Amino acid sequence: MNSVRNKVALTATGIAALATVASCGLGASIEEKSNGHVKSVSYDTGKQGKANADARLPSWVPDDAKSVTELIRTTGSERILRYEPGPSGLPAVCKPGKAEAKAPTLSADWWPAGEHKRTDKDCGGWHVAVESDGVFAYQPETVANADK
Repeated sequence: MNSVRNKVALTATGIAALATVASCGLGASIEEKSNGHVKSVSYDTGKQGKANADARLPSWVPDDAKSVTELIRTTGSERILRYEPGPSGLPAVCKPGKAEAKAPTLSADWWPAGEHKRTDKDCGGWHVAVESDGVFAYQPETVANADK
């Protein structure tokens, strides 16, 4: 009798453990497929951010930019960026441009809703908006942006 009870208890425990492991793996793969991998980086200055080869802060970000924060999709090219401007302002590579119609799929508490619609400058393929509370930039997901 004890032997049967022990086998039932052992089987139930095994099934519960297997279900837990299986559901953990399933949840992670669903999240990965729907959102991709995301890396967040922050720097005191633009110069410091450009020194990090892993994050590849865009070259147009001024060296004197302050409080630089960027969210990077590691499985693609989409990125959002915010910084406080320094005295130098935007570089000459930044020209007037059209706002990006496609909203970012990335989100952060520092990225205002609808900011992509206010981008009126193009800085090397980045859509940029200079606001009273900082400079906001968005690089949409495209195959052409994969190496930028």
